[in-house]
Amino acid sequence: MRKHYLILIALMVVAALYPVVSPVYLTVAISIFLFIGWATAWDLLGGWAGQVSLGHVSFVGIGAYVVAVGVEHYHLPLWLCVLLAMLFSAMLAYCWGRLTFRLSGPYFTLSTIAIAETLRLIAINETWLTGGATGVFITELPEPFGIDLFEKWNQYYMALLFAGLCIATVMFISRRKFGYELRAIREDEQSAMAAGINPTKVKLRAFMLSAMLTALGGCIYGIFLSFMEPHVMFGLLMSIQIALTAIIGGRGTIWGPAVGAVLLIVSGEVFRTTFAQANMLVYGLLILLVILFFPRGLVGELVRNMVRRGYARRTQS
Repeated sequence: MRKHYLILIALMVVAALYPVVSPVYLTVAISIFLFIGWATAWDLLGGWAGQVSLGHVSFVGIGAYVVAVGVEHYHLPLWLCVLLAMLFSAMLAYCWGRLTFRLSGPYFTLSTIAIAETLRLIAINETWLTGGATGVFITELPEPFGIDLFEKWNQYYMALLFAGLCIATVMFISRRKFGYELRAIREDEQSAMAAGINPTKVKLRAFMLSAMLTALGGCIYGIFLSFMEPHVMFGLLMSIQIALTAIIGGRGTIWGPAVGAVLLIVSGEVFRTTFAQANMLVYGLLILLVILFFPRGLVGELVRNMVRRGYARRTQS
């Protein structure tokens, strides 16, 4: 596990130097880091616990809107808005999980879509709070230690730290009792219960942690966009993108969501400039090929092959 931390530190250092060496494509880089963090946070529930959610965009929207409304309308300190967003998301995840963890398979997934759609409709209709369908702007932000948060460089480093925090959290959990409990529930919930594990309690902890991290990324995303609109911030498309990022990279792995984010965001940008109007067709074909030939995701298949080779060497010796 120590090598994973060393790899993370090395990648963080390289990424931190990127704007200094070549300050181009910062917007793309920010998107990559945000999706790395969101997909890694989603994977805590969707990969490690095996509960596929298509409603995680709810926490992105909560993070963005709490920052926008708190700073713009109520003039709250930014740090307080971030804490409130994470707290609200954890509370929602707890109630959400209590209601829906009785369901399994596609029924749980459908319930997450329904809850996310409910929040989107609330954001559209409660104009006194969210600005309704017209959205809400962030026109000014506090400058902690003189740092302009509207500056792309600063947004880049915030997104980088967010991605690093999410990956480090999964690394920490993966070798702890909590991580083994999540894997046991994912593989066989009945056997996990027989071993004395409370599946609902463990999944609730994973869901709450996943929601808090996702909301933290939503706060950064709100600052990055400076404009919140319900159809974007609570749209099903973003939930699908977050889930696909983790699935294509490899669910239940440390580096899978990061690999998936780099692949999908970079390929999306390349196809948009190269294939113009046909970019979504090529993009969809890429996703289809990965799912067909790498059913466990890119990193998932790599890990599986490494385990099989190691097992074969041990049995031969």
